[in-house]
Amino acid sequence: MQGDPLMYRRMLPLMFAVFINIAGFSLILPLLPFYGPLFGAGAFEVGLLFAAYSLGNVFGEIFWGRQSDRLGRRNVLVVTTACAALTYVAFAFAPVLWLAIAIRIVSGFFGGTLSVAQGFLADASPPEKRAKAMGLFGASFSLGFVFGPVLGGLLAGAGTSLADFRPPILAAAALCAVTALWSLLVLRDVKPPAGRSAPLPRYGEAVSYVGTHPLLLRLFVVSFAGIAAFASMEAVYGLWSEANFGWNARDLGFAFIAIGVGGLVVQLFFLHPLVSRFGEGRVITGGLLVLAASMLLQPILREPYVAVALMGLLMVGHSLAFPTAGALMSRTAPVERQGSVMGLMMASNALSRIVAPPAFGLIYEAGHDLPWYTGAAMIALFVPLALQLIALTRKPREPALT
Repeated sequence: MQGDPLMYRRMLPLMFAVFINIAGFSLILPLLPFYGPLFGAGAFEVGLLFAAYSLGNVFGEIFWGRQSDRLGRRNVLVVTTACAALTYVAFAFAPVLWLAIAIRIVSGFFGGTLSVAQGFLADASPPEKRAKAMGLFGASFSLGFVFGPVLGGLLAGAGTSLADFRPPILAAAALCAVTALWSLLVLRDVKPPAGRSAPLPRYGEAVSYVGTHPLLLRLFVVSFAGIAAFASMEAVYGLWSEANFGWNARDLGFAFIAIGVGGLVVQLFFLHPLVSRFGEGRVITGGLLVLAASMLLQPILREPYVAVALMGLLMVGHSLAFPTAGALMSRTAPVERQGSVMGLMMASNALSRIVAPPAFGLIYEAGHDLPWYTGAAMIALFVPLALQLIALTRKPREPALT
């Protein structure tokens, strides 16, 4: 434990920056199902508002991750969060839907700095402390996810006009500006920037490699399906709760507490002990089953407080399955393919968040309960694939002594 104090001193400024940045990002999420219809948007267009940010994220993660190697993590975080603040101001005053969607893409580009923060984390923590550092990172993320939606819901008021949504969106801009200022004044790079561009990941080779690797291929497919279902439920939840319970943006903001708390509790207290005891394959499978159960029960039980609890359960399943899958991918990929395989994983997960919310928006228009049943069925189809991970991750027994 000797290196822990130094690691914490290096990481705490980053954790605060992550917390504030995620609070600003998540502040917008419960507003979108109510903000979009003021432009005449249906469920499909609301899904596009969710997906647009992820589309920008794909290009942002690729671009800013490489720039942070060349220019330094802190400099990139200062620039991106300051520019993100400007995009939120523009979003607050967008006059038409298509422009709002375009601004969300640009905002996602400047928000695509998860790889930058993870690079800082890798710089600040030795390999033997990496799991603990990831726990701190996940806790900061989840705390931001608790704080942001509540603040957004409180500031949205009645949410019956575009003007009602300007205060929370401008608050998101202010949080981004605070992050930029904090990064400039407090955050310090642990390692000096390389001063040159890192080589581009060879994604073509990564696709070929993953396609012939039984464990990685199953992890990619399971992650794509599960994250697609989770992102889609986030997108339709506001529309569904408004139709069933008459909720507004403020109600949904408080309901999103369950999502943040579910992730926070799992990552702080349960994930590492469960993986240590049962192994990655069983934890991933269990997480998928929790996801499917929470989706299946939502339209069946159909009670406001139960709906909040089941969204928390949805996040529990997500927090069990996908951080574990990502860690297992990282541990399985050889050192010389780490960059390309993990970059491909990030692109695959982003693609699922781009494609799925609009598709489930169309499903919602066909029937308000159909997205829940469709999501549960989709997860159930891939549970047998997840069960195969148990055998593939089982450690070989030691040979018996004679």
